[in-house]
Amino acid sequence: MAQAKNLLTLSPRRSFITRSLAHSLAHGLAFSAALSWPQAGRALAATSLPTSRAVPGGVVSLDLGAAPQPPRVSAEGRRVLVLGDASGWTAVVGIGLAVKPGKLPVRMEGVTGVAQVRNIEVEPATYAVQQLRVPQRQVDLSKEDLARYERERKHLNTVMATHSDRVPAGLRMQVPVPGPRSSSFGLRRIFNGQSRSPHSGMDIAAPTGTPIATPLDGRVIDTGDYFFSGRSVWLDHGGGCLTFYCHLSEIGVDVGRELRAGEVLGAVGATGRVTGPHLHWSVMLNRSYVDPALFLAA
Repeated sequence: MAQAKNLLTLSPRRSFITRSLAHSLAHGLAFSAALSWPQAGRALAATSLPTSRAVPGGVVSLDLGAAPQPPRVSAEGRRVLVLGDASGWTAVVGIGLAVKPGKLPVRMEGVTGVAQVRNIEVEPATYAVQQLRVPQRQVDLSKEDLARYERERKHLNTVMATHSDRVPAGLRMQVPVPGPRSSSFGLRRIFNGQSRSPHSGMDIAAPTGTPIATPLDGRVIDTGDYFFSGRSVWLDHGGGCLTFYCHLSEIGVDVGRELRAGEVLGAVGATGRVTGPHLHWSVMLNRSYVDPALFLAA
């Protein structure tokens, strides 16, 4: 399926960014123009890695030691992000919400081709329940809406499979928009009395039009207007690390654009299945949604 096109009528990019920055100042908001990460070739510092939490929806960093080339690492048959340099490599493993407590095998293969397996002991985690009210058509889908959702799901599965060869220098991120957290990662959501999939991101309440800042250098790999997520943007940060921004009122970037941390990618809105204006922000590692809070800079 062809990559989804931006379905919005956009203002010129410079005009959009100018208006976004003006909006930020008017609301007393401040975004960092850039993040300071270790330069390529330097050994990783612990402060550049996400907080480790060995639970479903968590992240674990594994020290792989020194080697001339990065080992190839996989979990559940999916390639895992490896950071560092010849003086020391680190695998950053995303643990999916569906992973059961117990041993999670992680396979590592060096330049010799000899494979080793290390196990992550996944601990149980309890996530709260959230009751939500939305239009009934967004819970019991019509034949037309269901067909649309299935088309979008197939396309988004190809987006989520993105694994570029470049890798980030570090994974600490700035929150993309200021505001209170209105819904946390992992919540078991009940829409109009019907149970649905656990919440795959962090919701941040903010007024419509609030600019959204890129939390980490990345490339835009998809934009579109989807049934559930509304106007959305996907970013590729390298090595299977992706981020997802939903319910936007306006998209300010095009597919293929390279973004630096702090650049505006769009504006908060209330499109798709929502109860009010907010940003839904997801982080994905090795095709598993993980808790964005673990990536936030201290």
